[in-house]
Amino acid sequence: MKYGVKSRQAGISFIGLLFVVGVLAALVVLLAQAFPTVVEYQAILKAAQKASTGNTVAEVRRIFEKAADIDDIKSIGPKDLDITKNGDKVVVKFAYTREIHMFGPAYLLLKYSGQSK
Repeated sequence: MKYGVKSRQAGISFIGLLFVVGVLAALVVLLAQAFPTVVEYQAILKAAQKASTGNTVAEVRRIFEKAADIDDIKSIGPKDLDITKNGDKVVVKFAYTREIHMFGPAYLLLKYSGQSK
């Protein structure tokens, strides 16, 4: 019989693997719920940029409303826009929050804000 040095196995245990997979699955679910809000933010930013071509407040709101109907924007409406003039340029600003229910009493709060260029 040959007695030698015991080789030690290296790697992750089954319980460790389950823990890592559980954490990754929770992150994937959270990101899957947050991704549509990011897409909607991009649509709102594009609509605000398009709306800044208007000359009057009513015209800016009407342009934004048409773009919101096309892009299915539900988080904010034309009344939520802050419309100002910087020199001869119209600036459209917006800010809103979105809550994503995670589990039990826990929510993820996402705050979005932006303005036209």
